[in-house]
Amino acid sequence: MKKIELLKKLAEYVTFSNKTVREITKKDSDYAKLLIYRLKKEGLIFAIEKNKYTLHKDAFIIASKIVWPSYLSCWTALRYYNLTEQLPQDIFVITTRARKRNVLNFENTKIILIKVKPKYFFGFKKEYYDGFTIFIAEPEKALIDSALFKKISFSEIISIVKERKNALNIKKLVCYLLKIKNKTLIKRFGFLLDSIGADFFAKFKKYLDYKYAVLDTVMPKKGKKNKKWRIIENVGL
Repeated sequence: MKKIELLKKLAEYVTFSNKTVREITKKDSDYAKLLIYRLKKEGLIFAIEKNKYTLHKDAFIIASKIVWPSYLSCWTALRYYNLTEQLPQDIFVITTRARKRNVLNFENTKIILIKVKPKYFFGFKKEYYDGFTIFIAEPEKALIDSALFKKISFSEIISIVKERKNALNIKKLVCYLLKIKNKTLIKRFGFLLDSIGADFFAKFKKYLDYKYAVLDTVMPKKGKKNKKWRIIENVGL
């Protein structure tokens, strides 16, 4: 098989392996390894990790195909939806699969894989990006993932929600919070939503205990105590 023909077929895949090359060429593993070695040496394909290669340089496309199942989230998803003007250097991937390597470097971009419990693996959708399908968190779930896995300070989340509230489905956000049932998360988001005129105290009430939680964990643990939401207001709204 000619090189151009092989590259054309491999370009149809986001990622491929030795097995993919074997199936396309109808040759054995050693021959496939030799082809891969030559293509890498010529700079025509790129290694992602052991026995995983690509012809594509866009880490955004690659990231959600490294492990299955997975989806893009946190800063990555928020930027995709233009909910933030920041340009994150890292790409965040949520997965239920355990891996030996949870951080990969590809084309000067760090891909960070976050292993989560199956109960947190929801709230994402399929999108088409640059001719390929990707799986990415819905905006509301991206905010929750960011807070739950501490990838964005709550101060940043406050800014996003207050500035882009019209771009968010608040009822969906509340529904997802109730599904997760994380008391601290409910206190923080309940307080935040209350501040923008969306009072869901009646829905959240049964998840509120008597322990106070700071609004932002990266800020000093001092501030006014909000009795309604059991929140220590250590950042201004």
